[in-house]
Amino acid sequence: MFKTLANAWKIPELRKKLMFTLMILLLYRIGNVIPVPYIDVKALTTMFDSVLSNTILGLYNAMSGSAFSQATVLALSIQPYINSSIIIQLLTIAIPALERMAKEEGEEGKKKIEKITRYTTVALGLLMGWAYFMMLKNYGGIITDDSFLTAIVIILTFTAGSAVVMWLGEQITAHGIGNGISMILFANIISGIPSAANMLFETCFTANWWQVLVAVLGVAMLIVFIVFVNDAERRIPVQYAKRVVGRKIYGGQSTNLPIKVSMSGVMPVIFAQSICSLPATICAFIPNGTKSWVYENIFDSTTWVYAVVYFLMIFFFSWFYASIQYDPVEIGNNLKQNGGFIPGFRPGRPTADFIKKVINKIVVFGAVYLGIVALLPIIAGNLMPTFKNLAIGGTSIIIVVGVALETVKALEAQMLMRHYKGFLD
Repeated sequence: MFKTLANAWKIPELRKKLMFTLMILLLYRIGNVIPVPYIDVKALTTMFDSVLSNTILGLYNAMSGSAFSQATVLALSIQPYINSSIIIQLLTIAIPALERMAKEEGEEGKKKIEKITRYTTVALGLLMGWAYFMMLKNYGGIITDDSFLTAIVIILTFTAGSAVVMWLGEQITAHGIGNGISMILFANIISGIPSAANMLFETCFTANWWQVLVAVLGVAMLIVFIVFVNDAERRIPVQYAKRVVGRKIYGGQSTNLPIKVSMSGVMPVIFAQSICSLPATICAFIPNGTKSWVYENIFDSTTWVYAVVYFLMIFFFSWFYASIQYDPVEIGNNLKQNGGFIPGFRPGRPTADFIKKVINKIVVFGAVYLGIVALLPIIAGNLMPTFKNLAIGGTSIIIVVGVALETVKALEAQMLMRHYKGFLD
């Protein structure tokens, strides 16, 4: 990876793109530390540490690089854009007009859907900004001025911040390296590594040496496992029949249909974590709710009941996301129209049934993989209570490793297009 970055830095055009990406991320990090006016940041941080760390708001805080717990200008981060993208993607399947726009109108339809996604992002940003303000207002002592004008300023600041984050991500996608939203999410998680390293260093003085060794080796092995599965794919052989057009013969070659094992990425984990954290979030808003027996034994994120429900939710969302991404009937029809077939299976329904069977097997393995990665920190925290509060999550590792690999692949693809000798050697 470092060799690829070094080789890319030697190419003027790629160097400009890397510098542009770093500049946008720097601007984003600067905006991430500018506080919204009329909010007591110290009181808000204390509330997060004592009450909301194990709720869905704690997940938002981790994904925003701790900006959510400090009520900064960019506190909503990429959440409105991600939510709007998911909503529009689901509506594209449910609403025929959007489906025609995505499939039949080509590039023009794609631009229209992107425009709808932007408007939806602003609307969700306004809604989430209002909800965030109401939460701060209900806790008391956090907002220093309770006037109507103050409410307008705070809500519009949060909304504008979400729009700015969306714009910064689009700029990276258009003029930088990699996917802009993924790069911003990557930067948010990376920003928490120094504090996690400091916490691990402090834990070394209170934990047994073998526990520290197990924790470090476990994280290293987890990264290797994620890299291995991230590149794994099931290749279905495809044969194209020969066609004679005039005096030329087309087709006849053999290829394959690749299906990635981690086809849904980290999205099932994020969905499952959001839903499983909802009860804890509700308890956090109820007076003395976090001290109840139900919360401590069922809803708390360190209990075994939570772990089992969490795993089942990951499994369900992995299957659901795969069913949205892959349509075996459509894949089979496309192969048939282009003169392709899978050896041993007739075109049409038999081919679609075989592809569906393969996808179902891959979904099971991918769901188990995501469940293992997501539950390992919970299991390790229960077996070694010293590391229970260590800020190293399986979701964060999947995102960081996945974005790093995709960025390196994007750099390699651009260098390959330019026939860069240093890379080809």
